[in-house]
Parts: sequence; C-alpha cells; structure tokens
Amino acid sequence: MKYLLFLSIFIYALFAKTPDAVIKIDKNVDQGESITIVGASSVSPKFKKELNRLFKSDFSITGHFLVKDNNLTNISYSTLPIALNTKTKLTLLYNFSKTNTNGASLDIKLYEGSPKKIIFRKNYNVSRLEKTPFLIHKAVSEINDLKKYPPVNWMNRYVVISRYTGAKKTEILLADYTFTYQKVIVKNGFNMFPIWADKEQKSLYYSNYAGDVLNLYKLNIYTWKKSLITKSQGMLICSDVSSDGSKLLLTMAPNSQPDIYLFSGGSAKRLTKFSGIDVGGKFADGESSVVFVSNRLGSPNIFKMPLTRGDVSKVVFHGTNNSSVDAHDKELVYSSKEGRKSFNIYLTDTNGMQTRPLTSGGVNQFPRFSQDGNIVMYIKRTSGGNSIGFLNLSANRSELFKMGINRIQSIDW
Repeated sequence: MKYLLFLSIFIYALFAKTPDAVIKIDKNVDQGESITIVGASSVSPKFKKELNRLFKSDFSITGHFLVKDNNLTNISYSTLPIALNTKTKLTLLYNFSKTNTNGASLDIKLYEGSPKKIIFRKNYNVSRLEKTPFLIHKAVSEINDLKKYPPVNWMNRYVVISRYTGAKKTEILLADYTFTYQKVIVKNGFNMFPIWADKEQKSLYYSNYAGDVLNLYKLNIYTWKKSLITKSQGMLICSDVSSDGSKLLLTMAPNSQPDIYLFSGGSAKRLTKFSGIDVGGKFADGESSVVFVSNRLGSPNIFKMPLTRGDVSKVVFHGTNNSSVDAHDKELVYSSKEGRKSFNIYLTDTNGMQTRPLTSGGVNQFPRFSQDGNIVMYIKRTSGGNSIGFLNLSANRSELFKMGINRIQSIDW
C-alpha cells in the first residue's frame, strides 16, 4: 500500500508539470496613468528601496498605471504639493513607520493634476512588521478602485504553498503574492496539496500522510482549529472546493485506482470509473461539470464530464501530454509538454474551441486562476531557483518575483 501511495503521488505530481510565462504580453510602456511614487519615510535606504519596489510592481501589474522614476530626496510627509514638482498625472506621497508594538503603519496622500490637488488620503496598519507588503497591496488596490478601474483585490489574498523540507517531509506556508511575506503554518510530517476552503481564506484543506493512511484535514488559520474530514488508503487529495464551500472534488484511490469523487455531506460519490488514471478535478461551467486530467487515451489529457451524468468528452485537442488544469467557469488554463524539457501554458474554453498560448518555452508549474479569472499565477523553474509569475490577461501585463523557495509540492491562492 505504501508503494502504491507514493506511485500515485508521483503520477499526480508528474501530471502537474506546467509552463513558463510570457503570453504574447504587450508591455506597452505608454499605457496607463502616469504616477510618481515618493517616499517620505525615515527608514534605511535599503528598506525604502524595497517599499518602492513593492509599490512599483503593484501599480505595474494592474495594467492601469505607468510608474515614473524620480530623484526627489529629503521630502517630508508634510511637504507642500508644489514642492513635489513631478510631471506625472498622479503623485503618491507615502510615510512608512514602525510601531511600538512591532507592527507597521503606512500613511499615503495621492495628488492629481497641475497644480497638484490631494484626491485621496488614508492610513493603513498591520499588527506585525513582516506583513508590511499587505499594507502596500491594500493601498494600491484602493487607489485602483478610486480611479474606477477593474478591481485588483486578488493582490490582497494569501498564497498557500507546500514545500519539501526532506525525505517524506513537507511544510505548508502562507505568503503574499510577491512572496516577500512568508510564514510557516503546518510542519512536522508529510503535509501536501493545501487548498483554500472558502473565499475569505479563513480555512484550508490539506492532506497528511500517516502510516498507510492519508488524512484530509481542515485547518482554520486564525483559530488553529483542525478537524479531520475523511481518510483513505492509496491517495487522497482535495483538488477543488465549490463556491459555497459545501462540495469538494477529491482524487481518491481506495482500491489502488485513482478516480474523481464528489464529497458532500460527509460522504463521497465516485464520478469517474476508468481503469486508468483520473486526477485533479476542477469545477467548471458554473459548477455544472468537472474537468480533470486522465490518461484514458494513452497519455495525459484534459477531459470534461457533467455532474449529472457520466458522459466524458475530450476538451483539449492540442499536444499529447497535457498534464494539469485549472478552471474558471468556462475558461481553462492547462499545461502542455512541447519538447524534452519544455512545458507551456495554454488558455482555452470548456469546449476546446478557443485556444491560445500564454507562454513560450521554459519549465513552469501550477497555473492557477485568480478568483475573478483575470490573472493566471504560475511557477517558473530555472537552474537559479523558482520564481512566481503573474499574467494579467485583461491588461496584457506580466510580473515575475523570486520566491526563494525550492522543491515546491503544490500551490493555491
């Protein structure tokens, strides 16, 4: 049974190989409202540089702003607007400070036009200094809302990731989308495949291997209450959660055969009954169907079946090794092997009618849609380590951040 468990996990991980990122992304530097970022904080130059980097990357990935460099120095937060002397349409003046309780505070003033007129002012606080990136993400997302651009609230969300720390050892950690903030929340053991249990990101599911049994747990990250949901031999992975949190899609192999199961009300209903490998189910088409990876035609590919009946149809007609998939209503993002060491990410619909490449070359993994479907997150693997990338599908922008984490097992946001 132990051999079958690790064989199943190996097959699932093999299917989960994905691609690199650069969709024909048009990085037109003349697009967006011009903005200058001015720091008035009495922090070290190194720390101020990091704050400016976060502000710049946040504004850039929205696709709605064009950040301009400036040479302003010795600026205080009480500086008169006329002294800012920037030629951009918008000027953001910020003051960052550490609190006596080891927290952090961020004050911002947003100026517009010439002469400059303040149009937005607000203070943001976090209880722990290491969560500073979330101050900046929140400020930028609210400025974006102020200008009535499409929301970018995804940047305020946690990313949850499982990483290998040794033989049969993994730990689960939280991060912000740039991976500047990182915190380990589950350790000591074989903890795999974390996935958010609710839209509010209060709880998550994860699998824990103990002896010859896999346990599926639900963990509240605020109260740290942990409850056992179900257990199984062979394989047990939660690959998706319905929008109301009442139904789970599980990959289980109680009899050494991995299949997709619908778990609801404390019981599991088997959806697929193929004599090969069916893994990684995702809700699609308004949660009326499930897409998944299967080798029923000889090599990994993407298939779909309605929840109400067992008709299975092929969705992807490109490539011969399509090894992982994520869904957002009628849109799918999947990985396709295109050479000995190359995987690319493709975007298509649930009928496989409109397919386009999102990347070109490289080895990347774990494509994941944002909640609104406008962003695709992925992992880019290089000899120098892993990076986390973001493709803004609606604004034609991309960003890449060094993760400082290797041996990634799985990721979700």
